[in-house]
Amino acid sequence: MSRISTFRRGGVHPLDRKELSKDKKIEVLPLPGEILLSMSQHLGAPAECLKKKGDSVKRGELVGKASSFISANVHSPVDGTVLDVKPVRLANGAVAPALVIKVSEEQDDHLFDKAYPYSNLGPEELLALVKDLGIVGMGGATFPTAVKFTVPKGRKVEALVVNGVECEPYLTSDYRTMMERTDQALEGIMIASKILEPEKIMIGIEMNKMDAIAHVEQRIKALNYPIEVVALKLKYPQGDEKQLLKATVGKEIPSGKLPLDIGAVVANVSTCYAIYEAVVHHKPLFERVVSVTGEGVKEPKNVIAPMGTKASDLYDFAGGLKDDINKLVSGGPMMGFAFSLDETPITKGTSGLLALPQMVCKDTMPCVSCGKCVQHCPMGLMPNKMFRNIKYGNYEAAMELGLMDCKECGCCAFSCPSHLPLVQGFKLGKKLGRKKK
Repeated sequence: MSRISTFRRGGVHPLDRKELSKDKKIEVLPLPGEILLSMSQHLGAPAECLKKKGDSVKRGELVGKASSFISANVHSPVDGTVLDVKPVRLANGAVAPALVIKVSEEQDDHLFDKAYPYSNLGPEELLALVKDLGIVGMGGATFPTAVKFTVPKGRKVEALVVNGVECEPYLTSDYRTMMERTDQALEGIMIASKILEPEKIMIGIEMNKMDAIAHVEQRIKALNYPIEVVALKLKYPQGDEKQLLKATVGKEIPSGKLPLDIGAVVANVSTCYAIYEAVVHHKPLFERVVSVTGEGVKEPKNVIAPMGTKASDLYDFAGGLKDDINKLVSGGPMMGFAFSLDETPITKGTSGLLALPQMVCKDTMPCVSCGKCVQHCPMGLMPNKMFRNIKYGNYEAAMELGLMDCKECGCCAFSCPSHLPLVQGFKLGKKLGRKKK
């Protein structure tokens, strides 16, 4: 650990509540009887469904083909039979076509045990595997990894920055991956570096995971990998790539630009583990670790589950829900989505399923111009003025104030004494502002 760093502007310190599931080792979910496999498990266009009612599917089989440049393949996580193809509402509110798959009792659990040599593969061949096997960003954004890792000619990657921050409260799936799948995740990082050919490699981990920092550093030293561990001060939203790059490489991404514009690529640590599985075992991304946690869960766990598993099956595996729950959330409490339990499936971006207890609902009051939202905004925006313009329909004025630079991290709403629905307002403002253009 060579240094301790953070981003300087804004940020908040929510109670992290990671102790509920931090020490819970990854458990394998017994296969459910039925899954709802969405064709939209990634940012961009839904995959083109390749199956119909009555078809059989095999574990690892391609069942959804990427339909555009920003899209990703979908593979079946189970052997089974397609009972139906129907629209399913996802946790984020989107409706997408999904395969209703009846899971067979007999499954080939050793299908992806074989290790394939890859030392003779070049960047393009490795990138093809990442694309074909449906790897996407697993920190929540689900951007197709093959697209992110495609570096235009004439560009050079100065830094590959691996995101091991997991700054959202409650979530511990990345932490358990770093603790239990360390060598594989590190090998995935080195495979990513073979594709990107960066000048340096760093992994950022917050200091509420000191054991992970020590463990990862020890394994890096033992494996003799050229990876620097950067310990980060505890501050939200440190896991956002703009703040992470400011903390690690000391550069700020200009408005409207991408990390590659400052010579950097960011990859989540669980994504790197998925890259390892894709390249070494030719295993598609069809399952992931999910933190099932919160004060409303009877037995919080970290669970590896197939994509398409219903949230209700995961909550049941975690002992069920307590009687006093108020809200179910997919993802973290700051940027996640509240959802109803009825047939909501997990996707490649589902890092956690939370059950939160009854909370005192505080009334919204008029803005008092205290400036706390401005003080805590990590993007240096003026949330109070943007929200006021959106409230009165002045969407263009909100856009001129930098609305499109808002990351919807929730720092403004978290710090607002008037309990204004700032993030919801910004989401609406972006949507209507785009239509006005």
